[in-house]
Amino acid sequence: MSKNSTKLFGTDGVRGRANVPPMTVEIALALGRATGKMFRSRVGKSRVVIGKDTRLSCYMFENALISGLCSMGVDTLMLGPFPTPGVAFITRAYRADAGIVISASHNPYYDNGIKIFSSEGFKLPDAWEAEIEAMVAQNNFTDALPTDDEIGRNTKVHDADGRYIEYLKATFPRKVSMKGIKVALDCANGAAYKVAPLVFKELDAQVFVCGNNPDGLNINEGCGSLHPQTIQKAVIDHNADIGIALDGDADRVIMIDENAQIVDGDTILAICAKDLKKRELLKNNRVVATVMTNFGFVKAMEDLGIEVIRSQVGDRYVIQEMIKHDANLGGEQSGHLIFLDHNTTGDGLISALQVIQIMIETDSKLSDLAAIVKRYPQASVNVKIASKPPLETLQQTNEMIRDVEKTLADTGRVLVRYSGTENICRVMVEGPKQKQVQQLAKMIATAVQNEIGVKT
Repeated sequence: MSKNSTKLFGTDGVRGRANVPPMTVEIALALGRATGKMFRSRVGKSRVVIGKDTRLSCYMFENALISGLCSMGVDTLMLGPFPTPGVAFITRAYRADAGIVISASHNPYYDNGIKIFSSEGFKLPDAWEAEIEAMVAQNNFTDALPTDDEIGRNTKVHDADGRYIEYLKATFPRKVSMKGIKVALDCANGAAYKVAPLVFKELDAQVFVCGNNPDGLNINEGCGSLHPQTIQKAVIDHNADIGIALDGDADRVIMIDENAQIVDGDTILAICAKDLKKRELLKNNRVVATVMTNFGFVKAMEDLGIEVIRSQVGDRYVIQEMIKHDANLGGEQSGHLIFLDHNTTGDGLISALQVIQIMIETDSKLSDLAAIVKRYPQASVNVKIASKPPLETLQQTNEMIRDVEKTLADTGRVLVRYSGTENICRVMVEGPKQKQVQQLAKMIATAVQNEIGVKT
């Protein structure tokens, strides 16, 4: 990596194709060293937790990060395959100085990523990431290397699964029983394949599990929250009360009702916001959602007298707005849901437990609860792009956006943005008619393709 190319972190850590910059062993080693140097100099302690998902490439990045950290005199606590929100929890539980997750979340196996949590379990501020990027670009750690008797040690943590399971169960009231509840659970062949089934089984639910046989290459493949058809089929086959589909690192969840209909993050957020308000636990009577959130959610919150704060897409931005506006609930359509009273990042299992609690306590089916949101038709198109120039410089695209906005008038909206983790431009159009919004989204996507799309 050249000194002129210092940008590593996107909206969710460092991410890319394994063995291709920036996701190389050399950069992972430098990231480990930079992280070690920063946290040693910042807080004077030296303990970092490392977890990963089930991708084949995690082995090499895990070893590279451990080598880099230990070479800087930092002790490492190795969790093995472990959900991202679990790493945030263990980081706090062990009073470590930082936590690192090796995962590309919902992406295919050939991608990977590295994200870093602070000692409080929050993703690092931009300024801290910039500091790490600068150290990696310079790649000169000679002046900070410890003496041979101060090199760090690596320790395998053996009780992490049990600790996290008990922590999750503690978010579910003791007086509420899951006996008689049939749960279909898709672990996406990812990081939660061990802990997720045990949580629901230990809470007395009848659990039907799929996506719990990772082989290093099948994470998110035809399963998990991005491929809900698998869990939909499981709900039908087992006559389940609820389907729960996690993604590869279990920080997001999509649910399926008893009729095999999808309940996305917007609707889950609305269900939980209504319940928290009813119990007078919704802090400051507000919830944080993103610019992608369906207008049907906003209307449902208005009807309940709940204020909606909008953030950029990405759970780190949702959390930033939650902290800024003193809110304890936030999330996004993709299924990243943050319950700050329970965890410091999106946690698919905590989200699922909250919804099941509401189902049991209100004696409701999930379909009944989901009726709170009357969704507006929404069409999304992803365009693979060769570069990411400022959107305002794309003349053809902006002309098309203006034409579409004129067509919709005040009955819909348009959102065009770059993905923070992939070379993709996302086009979303929302309006009163499904066919219309699909056509309008395609028109804008074609303009994007003409200007900056990957040529096939």
